[in-house]
Amino acid sequence: MKKHTKIYMSFFGYCQDDFIPCEICGARAVDIHHIDARGMGGSKSKDTVDNLMAVCREHHLEFGDKKQHIEYLKLIHGYFTELNKS
Repeated sequence: MKKHTKIYMSFFGYCQDDFIPCEICGARAVDIHHIDARGMGGSKSKDTVDNLMAVCREHHLEFGDKKQHIEYLKLIHGYFTELNKS
């Protein structure tokens, strides 16, 4: 399991076999997305809960790594975080 996935799961109290919802639509999340992309080489400073968001494949393709959606994703993630802190 990738380090950023472990950080996300630990913060929200998820186990590996838990259902993890997409923060946008509630379907099963398949990716832990970096809201602000790590860039080439993978910046470790971006592996924080504030920058990590669980998303389904559809929404990862629709919103992922597109600068025009960063503020929207941060807003959605902020609400999700407040409602689901473990």
